[in-house]
Amino acid sequence: MEAEAEDGGEFVEKDPSGRYGRYDEVLGEGAFKTVYKAFDEIQGIEVAWNRVDVEHFSESPALLRRLYEEVNVLRSVKHGNIIRFYHSWVDEDTRTINIITELFTSGNLRQYRKKHKHVDMKAIKNWGRQILQGIQYLHGHDPPIIHRDLKCENIFVNGYDGHVKIGDLGLAIVMQQPTAHSVIGTPEFMAPELYEEDYNELVDIYSFGMCMLEMITLECPYGECKNSAQIYKKVLSGVKPLSLGKVKDPDVKQFIEKCLLPATSRPSAAELLRDPFLAIVDSKALKKPETVPKSLCPSNEGGRGTAPSSGFELRISSGCNEFRLAGERSDEASISLTLHIVVPEGKANKIQFAFYLDSDTVVSVAQEMMEQLDLPKEDADVVAELMDRLIVKMVPGWKACASEQRQEQVPQPLASLNSQILKCSFDLLSPREEIVENNRKKWMGKKGIPVI
Repeated sequence: MEAEAEDGGEFVEKDPSGRYGRYDEVLGEGAFKTVYKAFDEIQGIEVAWNRVDVEHFSESPALLRRLYEEVNVLRSVKHGNIIRFYHSWVDEDTRTINIITELFTSGNLRQYRKKHKHVDMKAIKNWGRQILQGIQYLHGHDPPIIHRDLKCENIFVNGYDGHVKIGDLGLAIVMQQPTAHSVIGTPEFMAPELYEEDYNELVDIYSFGMCMLEMITLECPYGECKNSAQIYKKVLSGVKPLSLGKVKDPDVKQFIEKCLLPATSRPSAAELLRDPFLAIVDSKALKKPETVPKSLCPSNEGGRGTAPSSGFELRISSGCNEFRLAGERSDEASISLTLHIVVPEGKANKIQFAFYLDSDTVVSVAQEMMEQLDLPKEDADVVAELMDRLIVKMVPGWKACASEQRQEQVPQPLASLNSQILKCSFDLLSPREEIVENNRKKWMGKKGIPVI
């Protein structure tokens, strides 16, 4: 009972499933959103209950429809540097959309930086790399996901290990065309082209540069302006914030200025991750500069993506469909995966996601992907098997368990399961995607079951 009192007492509300209980404690508020502390009774962890008031959008069906679409986007976003999405539902009575997400108890980066004023540049670079990795993941979607309101208040930190994650994706938009056409954001962090309502994903890079500026100077950009109108005038005139002049280190200043370049010259997240400024050169624990995780996204027009130079890739031909899975190790706790599904008509589906080794299962993730792509549930078994085999190659000691998990959900004879596997042909691809056909035989087990 004492623990309940510390959290504000009993739950004041529960979600329709009864799993999540909301406390009356407010963690943050915005124009249309209030964030409460909540509790997941099944996992036994604290979570954030985000309540978005849609009453303001009632007069605009288009905006309301877009908001629903954005919530659906959150379901597919899984990355080590993006706040995790757990559950969502619409409350018709209160006219709200409710979203349950991961909770970071150390607060946002602005609060954390003000609390800890003496931070070495090494730590700030570490935060910057993590933020860019999250941005790169969002922009790697097809079409790209633009955050559009990236700022230190929307970046959250775990104080015990320095892990940061991008949050508040309620304003994120999946671009349906090469440019988006809606002005949303915070004036101090908004790129000039955002005001002109003709922009692409590089507006997030501009905002990232302003975040770096605030982390270094402890000042909000354009703090010298008295209102949004003054900020608007300076931004469109190309006048940089006064706080940029307080950055004395030329390398730091140059890196920030790269982020603030005009959109046609502004680098992508992938390019910034390769910038020498972010390399770790002063750590005794490392004998060489830190290797920056590379994007799994194929190169596209404008050089926004980078093809992986290392990693693993597998291909399965099952029935008339082809399933292709590529993976790279993101960190000790997760793997970045990209799945391509090609159907007979030539249409290809692509989805990128992070697989968390400590909490995800191949079967649950595969089933979730099939729901998102609107594909037959039978394909989930094939994808789960493919994920299992890839993770076995990437993670020493990983126990393949797709078959066991499927049997727990839908009991079936082992012989039947093996017959399903035998209908698939497995190809192990090199990082350059060259199919090594002559290696097929050595992958076959004694009973004829393909093993990698």
